[in-house]
Amino acid sequence: MLKIIVVGDETYDAEQNLFGSVGDVELELEHSLVSLSKWESKHKKPFLSNQNRTPEELLDYIKAMVLTPVYPEDVFARLSQRNLQDIMEYIESTESATTFGEMPETKGRGETITAELIYYWMVAFNIPFACEQWHLNRLFALVRICNIKNAPPQKRSPSEIARRNRELNEQRKARHHTTG
Repeated sequence: MLKIIVVGDETYDAEQNLFGSVGDVELELEHSLVSLSKWESKHKKPFLSNQNRTPEELLDYIKAMVLTPVYPEDVFARLSQRNLQDIMEYIESTESATTFGEMPETKGRGETITAELIYYWMVAFNIPFACEQWHLNRLFALVRICNIKNAPPQKRSPSEIARRNRELNEQRKARHHTTG
């Protein structure tokens, strides 16, 4: 979850010679499957596609991300560049310690990913629906792990096996300071 402070009106206290602000709003946001689903139901197109989105569509996605139950209607007009930058960094964050090694390239054009396809993956891998509240990139990491763990082992060519064995032998020789 991301928490941002949207600054309100600037004030000046002449007695104390201090600037401040009144009407600051703290927003809690979550880039999740729920947010994605809300946005796609409104706009009737996939959010995760490579299509360019208008500033209004991006603002609608930010609105779909909001978890804060009550906030002033003008809060989105007051979003600063720093607020928007923080939101974009949060959306792009992996939110997970999981890393993936090199994956083989996929050929052709992949499926268009929509909220319903992600829900299908959750059903197919028995992922609890409570995970729809997770950061979307963390949910994608879980789906990818499920896909990898459920896939049959890949057959390797004799040259790949020989190359891998050479690499392992070199690592062992270096670790044990031997020549073989």
